[in-house]
Amino acid sequence: MKIGERGQVTIPRRIRERYGLRPNSDVEFVEEAGHVLLRPRKTVRSDGWSGAVGVLRGKVKNVDAFLAETRGA
Repeated sequence: MKIGERGQVTIPRRIRERYGLRPNSDVEFVEEAGHVLLRPRKTVRSDGWSGAVGVLRGKVKNVDAFLAETRGA
């Protein structure tokens, strides 16, 4: 992969799909241990829910069943 004249790179489809990077996703480059990492940018939410966003991703297949179980129904 090459960096284009304007500093742009194309993220391969399999990487975008694996990490949920969609068009207009906010990402950031981070230097870590001599490497440059690209990662989704953590957004700060003013409503206090920022820590909860994505916490159940991949763990809940059926929302109705999950809610019934957590509510003891």
